[in-house]
Amino acid sequence: MSNRQIAIDLIEKLPEDMPLNDIAREIEFIAGVREGFEQLERGEGVPINKVREMMPSWIVE
Repeated sequence: MSNRQIAIDLIEKLPEDMPLNDIAREIEFIAGVREGFEQLERGEGVPINKVREMMPSWIVE
């Protein structure tokens, strides 16, 4: 499925009265998820053990 068709399908599923900024955020989210899957397919992922080591630095208290 092309990127254009993915965007069209997503937009068709959203509520009619959804603000344009929210629609843009939905599209950005889907684009980010797809990019992440593409990176994994290319072997560019981060092993879970490394992620677990990194997580404490992401927490803001």
